[in-house]
Amino acid sequence: MRYHCIAFAAGVLLDLLVGDPHWLPHPVRLIGGLIERLKRWNRSGLTDRQKKKRGLMLVLVVLSSTVLVSGGILAGGYWLHPVLGCMLETLMTYQILALKCLKVESMKVYERLEAKDLPGARQAVSMIVGRDTGQLDEAAVARAAVETVAENTSDGVIAPLLYLALGGPVLGFFYKAVNTMDSMLGYKNEEYLYFGRCAARLDDGMNFLPSRISALLMIFVSLLPGRDFDGKNAWKIWRRDRLRHASPNAAQTEAVCAGSLGIRLAGDASYFGKIVRKPTIGDDIRPVEYEDIRRANRLLYRTAFLCEILCLLIMGLLT
Repeated sequence: MRYHCIAFAAGVLLDLLVGDPHWLPHPVRLIGGLIERLKRWNRSGLTDRQKKKRGLMLVLVVLSSTVLVSGGILAGGYWLHPVLGCMLETLMTYQILALKCLKVESMKVYERLEAKDLPGARQAVSMIVGRDTGQLDEAAVARAAVETVAENTSDGVIAPLLYLALGGPVLGFFYKAVNTMDSMLGYKNEEYLYFGRCAARLDDGMNFLPSRISALLMIFVSLLPGRDFDGKNAWKIWRRDRLRHASPNAAQTEAVCAGSLGIRLAGDASYFGKIVRKPTIGDDIRPVEYEDIRRANRLLYRTAFLCEILCLLIMGLLT
């Protein structure tokens, strides 16, 4: 447990310092590559039941491979020497987190908007959202970036921290594999409605508690002194709007962020040229502005630091 605590803290620090350089090989890309190869199991002409079974097989293959490889590497390192094992665990912890990467990518949108470069801002935000961005105005671009930071506070930062604290990198990579499968297969369209159902349901289950813990942590940090955040309104909007999403988890932190900043998020959006009707989250107390991207990142970092401290305290008590 002592080495686990050291690796946990060092991995978070490494993520803050290094982030996720594109040139650096990443295990999640390997997981994504495996999923891409196994997607060929989803052939045309299969019945809905056959698609469900093959989707379940894909989930089992991806998760068992992830656990065997990550567990084998970690166990081998600790078997050779505890210090080597701790170093490997630190590196694996770092690779699971996306705190700095989320800030860096969203701040690229901020920088383009600050420079009055709307086409550049649209291009930057298209790298972190799935919607069509070609016709978005400045406020809509800023809103999309804020929504991404808010939603990924849970599944990109807090949920991985919680699973890392609970089960180390093996459970952390297990979670990332589930999250990656959902992002690649969890679509409610003709191709993936049944084939990706198991992955989507598993992702919902693994994010159910972390998303709510993330929301409560974000509300707490919104109550801390400062002009930019309104903790009372964050609590109010979370209670009212936390389920205004097709996913049971996605609106949890988004509702807190909207309430804390006093802005309205979500609403209708265009995907592949088709307008998708969505409920709004939050109240239109003031217009969304590009400074809200910076504010959302500050909220993200405050929430992440609080979560890390609490995890280390609990882990320390168990040492």
